[in-house]
Amino acid sequence: QVQLVESGGGLVQAGGSLKLSCTASGRTFSSYAMGWFRQAPGKEREFVAAISWSSISTRYADSAKGRCTISRDNAKNTVYLQMNSLKPEDTAAYYCAASPGLTMYAHEYMYWGQGTQVTVSS
Repeated sequence: QVQLVESGGGLVQAGGSLKLSCTASGRTFSSYAMGWFRQAPGKEREFVAAISWSSISTRYADSAKGRCTISRDNAKNTVYLQMNSLKPEDTAAYYCAASPGLTMYAHEYMYWGQGTQVTVSS
């Protein structure tokens, strides 16, 4: 069992930056690939970024490429999402999730956090 807790969300102006964190409980964090997803009101949950257990491989949604960086610190059981040049359309609840393998597909993630809200004002 892995429990995930996100933090770092908030209100930011367009063009600003935020760094989200997701801390996991349990000793097996380093064996999971980790992903970030987001869901805006009235929309489906969508993939943002993912990172392999070793940090060697990463994946990004087209909307995140060049603006977001995913990273992890296995010693701290934490995965991060640095978001720059934020736009109003980035407004959403952001969720971290854990999967046995690196994947962009939400249904392949086994554990989910409760989410942290990001609001970007224009």
